[in-house]
Amino acid sequence: MKTRPITLFLLIFLGLTNISLQSLYSQSSSGQFVVVLDAGHGGKDPGKPSQYGYKEKDIALNVVLTVGKILEKTPNVKVVYTRDKDVFVDLFVRGKIANEAKADLFVSVHCNAHNSQAYGTETYVLGIHRNQTNFNVAKAENEVIYLEDNYEENYAGFDPNAPESYIGLTLMQEEYLDQSILLARYIEDNFSKVLKRKSRGVKQAGLIVLHQTIMPSVLIETGFVTNKNEGDYLNSKKGQSEISKNIAKAILDYKTAIEQNTGKLSISHVIVDEHVGEDDLDNSNEQVYENVVFKVQIAASSKQLEPKPFNFNGLDDISREKIGNLYKYYYGYTSSYTQIKRMQSIAKSKGYPSSFVVAFKNGQQISLDEALK
Repeated sequence: MKTRPITLFLLIFLGLTNISLQSLYSQSSSGQFVVVLDAGHGGKDPGKPSQYGYKEKDIALNVVLTVGKILEKTPNVKVVYTRDKDVFVDLFVRGKIANEAKADLFVSVHCNAHNSQAYGTETYVLGIHRNQTNFNVAKAENEVIYLEDNYEENYAGFDPNAPESYIGLTLMQEEYLDQSILLARYIEDNFSKVLKRKSRGVKQAGLIVLHQTIMPSVLIETGFVTNKNEGDYLNSKKGQSEISKNIAKAILDYKTAIEQNTGKLSISHVIVDEHVGEDDLDNSNEQVYENVVFKVQIAASSKQLEPKPFNFNGLDDISREKIGNLYKYYYGYTSSYTQIKRMQSIAKSKGYPSSFVVAFKNGQQISLDEALK
């Protein structure tokens, strides 16, 4: 069967991106907060195999239905399911359901697997996988398309096993990355701090099911069905109830943060900076990067606020930039990486614990890794 060119795949991404720019906070006029809950796999697709007999598709469905019941008790929250029974749903159809519902959030629930006794939770947002492990997760989730009819046509020749197929995946969700990360951080914090489970963190990967949506979207790996203890927990009523309650709480906390529009919506960042230690913050080790400007991103909000200290817990030297329908707020402006790390510490002490350093060159944002090379 002949595969369509990757260029066509990218053109589809670019065309859909124009839709996404018009759809941020699409439910603001309806008065309802719409959440699409997606139980991974289903029907002829059982999900990841477990030597202990656990079925990912059943665990995911039970969790999703329980999350939905909790959310449906909240005024002005509407829940839409991509599936509410054991049926197979194409990945592109899952995204279509969310887009047609004009959802405010898309939450996909899965279980993880590994050839070891690895354990812990992970929540993914759409992005470029930075290591082989994340790429393997993306491949495992994306290979579901091979069970679909006409998958080559539906996904324009996308090959889950070919790294080049992932070029351009992030374009679709770029407008929603901050919000997706915020929700993912709430979820992982609940798993680790409330349930005392091991959180493997918020991560990025090229997941087709997230690419198909035009709203903030996350994919939750609730644990490993290949780990005996964790598999027992995931398959139990107690485990599914606890997981569901904390996912629902994270969604409602996200809803509150978005709707308050206080300008204090701090965003966790996926990329953890490992470049300097505490010793590097000493002036004797000051690191200055020519032609690079560092800032601390402290907030993102749909509300435009004056960059004054009284709006930002007393912080001065605040700048504001509009990107799409969001205003991003930055603290500081320096070419010294040592100084900006110090300012990040100040921002955290002022009530922005998830603030992070960003870099600019010639007025354009670049990755921190690129800036520090």
